[in-house]
Order: sequence, then structure tokens, then C-alpha cells
Amino acid sequence: MRKSKYTTLTILTLIVMLLLAACSGNQSSTPNSGQTDPGKAVPEKPSEGTESTEPKAGGSIVITVASDPLVINPLYTNDRVSLTISQALFAPLYQVNNGEKTFYLADNLTHSEDYLSYTLTLKSGLTWHDGQPLTADDVVFTIEKILDESQHTSKRSSLLINNQPVQASKTNDTTIEFKLPQPSPAFESALLSIRPIPKHIFENEADLEKSPANNAPVGSGPFKFKEYKTGEYFAVERFDNYFGGKPYLDTVIYRIVKDTNTANLALQNGELNVKYLDAQDVPTIEASGKFDVQPYSEGRLAYLAFNQNSEVEALKKKEVRQALSHALNQEELIQLSYVSTEYADPAKSALTQDVLFHTNDVQFNDYDPEKAKQMLSEAGVSGLKLRFIVQSGNKSQEAQSLYIQQKFKEIGVEVELQNMDSSAWVAKFVEPNAKDFELVITGYIMGYDPSAYYNLYTTTGGSNYTHYSNPRVDELFEQGAAEIDPAKRGNIYKEIQEIIAQDAVIYPFAYTKTIVAVDKRYGGLDEAVLKPVVIFEDLSKIYLK
Repeated sequence: MRKSKYTTLTILTLIVMLLLAACSGNQSSTPNSGQTDPGKAVPEKPSEGTESTEPKAGGSIVITVASDPLVINPLYTNDRVSLTISQALFAPLYQVNNGEKTFYLADNLTHSEDYLSYTLTLKSGLTWHDGQPLTADDVVFTIEKILDESQHTSKRSSLLINNQPVQASKTNDTTIEFKLPQPSPAFESALLSIRPIPKHIFENEADLEKSPANNAPVGSGPFKFKEYKTGEYFAVERFDNYFGGKPYLDTVIYRIVKDTNTANLALQNGELNVKYLDAQDVPTIEASGKFDVQPYSEGRLAYLAFNQNSEVEALKKKEVRQALSHALNQEELIQLSYVSTEYADPAKSALTQDVLFHTNDVQFNDYDPEKAKQMLSEAGVSGLKLRFIVQSGNKSQEAQSLYIQQKFKEIGVEVELQNMDSSAWVAKFVEPNAKDFELVITGYIMGYDPSAYYNLYTTTGGSNYTHYSNPRVDELFEQGAAEIDPAKRGNIYKEIQEIIAQDAVIYPFAYTKTIVAVDKRYGGLDEAVLKPVVIFEDLSKIYLK
């Protein structure tokens, strides 16, 4: 076989040059700081020497997002942008931090001795943004709609136990009783993702995902809908009757900036106040002295996904997916993507480090290009051509895709890179029947209970974007969701991790830390709680100093 004229060193050099060029940016692409529309609002700058660390009521904060939201309805929010915006508008029942519950809409949750029933009590006097009361009827309605197969929400599987639905009923205006078909240690985790929707808004809607009500959402969170301008910004304003206390800020603006370089320049110019950072950008942003740079663990896995639903039949063979995995050097990929091991740990399991029963002691297809070639030959595969969808403006993805393209070329596999903006990329990735791509780099955050991975790796899982199917894995997930004994449950999820690794469903390469830059003029970060996906758990606590 003719040796490629490009070596790994050459391609890595090219990629580093790409990243350095991206970091330098282009001044002409900087948004006009003189504009005053809501999408470009900036907080009042304090006078020299008079800044106080005490909370101040009023003002706004501008949070950067990479694309338009897909849908602002918590029954359908699965992408990072939609989740980030939704958490300001729709309050959860409760959250878990360091193993302890923080109650929001709920006041408490108790269970029966046999774990077959749970009682959820809501706070009194809850209201929706339109002033209507939020009661047990809304929670029961939300549960029923999630379980309604005609509504096609991916959350449905989390409320099924051994394929039987959880039953929710109203006891009184503030009390809901849940009946389980069998004990399930995963049930409390399932409730974490439930953010109620208003029955009085949606009860006559046939298709909740496509309802016009989603265009001006009515929620119960600390902020209410104000304005949305496609491709520019999504604005929310303070909800004075928020049960957690009146928020400090008047408005929160989610500024849509699809290009990372443009966003970084706008951040440094003071037009943006909060932004996720790539590791490569940290030194530049820190050097400005204007931002608190906060790396924190999201319990996130970064991975290369193989779309088994594609038109390339060879990708359905696990031997081919294993061969492709052998072509990649995990250490190089981590160094390229995250600059330092401070921001990423090597990953082998499909489960993240924060999940119960996680283990990295599973089969891993280590870097071995000669073995990769041999496996492809034994599988009868030659002249393989794959399409790789990449988010334009995402420097990490662009660099990763170039690296993978070169490494696959070295084993005789041709990769076509298809760059697209973030909105188009997300729509393509989540399309249930997409057949026109084979490769994608992405990541997920699933929470602390492994039962949540049912959605990703079972045949009928609502978020099974790899289109993977293994009857044994389906069976084990059902067993794991119902098993009370921790030791037996741990063995079940260990076997699941081993099978997924052996089947090379994905190529996991890093458990990553998220890095976020927050303008130093804002306080309340500890109280707001840095949270996976959505940045802040409770935006009502953020204030101007």
C-alpha cells in the first residue's frame, strides 16, 4: 500500500496552526458594540473605584449560546441550547447536588416501605408566569403526556419500569402519588428531569412538540419569556412571583453566536458576559483580567459516534467499528482537543465517571493502525468512504475532524468532512432517520443513575442516535432499573459497559471538564450552582456587584 505523503506530525502541525489562527480571530468580524438591541445588551459599568461586591437589584446578563434553540418545551429539550434556556423558564421538582436534594417546586418526596409508591408534595402558592396556579394537576398532566406514545418524547422510557408505566394521581392540589409496577432505584433519578408544563396551556393541543404555545412559553422558573429573534437572541425577564424569591436581574439575554472566534472577541469587548471556553482560549481570556474562568466537571463523555443507520452497510459490523477505533490514538486526541489533562481524563467506558457503577476496566481498542488494516481486510472491507458532520466555528470539532480524517486515511479509509452551522448540525444529528452521514463527534451528560443510559443504548431508546441494537443490552437495562440490591445492580451495569465496549458502539476518548468564563462584575455564582449543560442551576441568584 502506498504510504500517505502526510505524516501524523504533519497533520498535528496543521491542526495547531488552525487553532492558533482561530484564536487570533478577525477584528472585522467583531459585532458592533454600539448596537443597543436586546441581543447585545450589556450591564451598567460601575464607576472607577466604586465597585461593590454586595448584590444589586436590576441589570442584565448576556449568556452566549452557539445556535438557536430547537424547541422550548421541557418535554422535548435534549440539546444544550434548548436546555440552557428552558432552565430559566421552567423550574424542576428538585435537583441533586453532592448526593443531597435541593427542592424547587417540590417541598418533599417520600416513599413507602416497599418502594412501590412515592408521595411528592408541592410548595403552596405556586404560580405560572401568566398568574394561573401551578398545582398537582399540572404535574400529573405532564407525566401523562410524557407517557403518551403519540407525543414522542424521549423522556418516556425513564418512566417505564420493565416496560410498564409509572402511574401518577392527584391526592390534593399539592400532593401527587406515584405507583410503581415494581421497585425501581432509578425512579427518583427519573423525576430529576421532570419540569412541569402548564395543563391550561397544553390540554387541548394534539401535538405538544409542534404547539404554537412553545413560541411564547409559559413556565414557572425565575424568568419569563420576553422576546425571541431567530439567529440573534432569546430574551427573558424577571418573574417577580418566583417561589424562590424575586430574582436580582431584570433580564437574561441568550445571545446566539455561531462562530467561536466572533464570540470570544465579543466576550473580550464586554458585549457578552458568560461563555463556554475551549481549553485553547483560556490563556487569552484569563489574560484580560475581566473574567472568572471556572473549570468544573459536568460528568460528560466526549466520543466519536458511528451512525449504524447510514447507507454504508459496513458500519453495521462491529469488527469494522473496532478497526476504526484502533486507528485513533487516544492520548493524541485528548492533547489536541483539550491542551492539558487538567481538562480531560481518558475514557474507556460509555458511562461517565460520576455515574453509579462506572468502571473503566472494559475492553478498549488501543491505537494499532496495522491491526486496524488487518481487521478491515478480514471483514472484506476496502475503499471505505465515510461522511463526517462537523460544527463550523467549533474549533475543537474542526481540529478533531482533521485529525480523524488523517488517521483514517492512514488505514485506507476516506473521510469527507461536511461542515455546517450549529443549528443545522444539531438538527441533522437528532434526526431519527438520518442516513446521510456516518461519523460525528459529540458528548453527553446523563446524571448519576446509570438507568438514564437506557435512552442511548437500547433498541427503543428515545435518544439512541447511533441506532445500536443488542437484545442482551436491552434485557440488562430492564433488569438494572428494577434491581434493588446494590451488588447485583452493579454487576448488571458492569456487563452493560463491557458489551457496549466490545460492540464498539462509540469511540469514547475523554471525560471532559467544562470551562466557563463569567464576567467579574457578577456575583452569586456559588449560590446559583454551576451545573452540567445549563451553566447555572438557579439564575435567580446571579446579581451585579
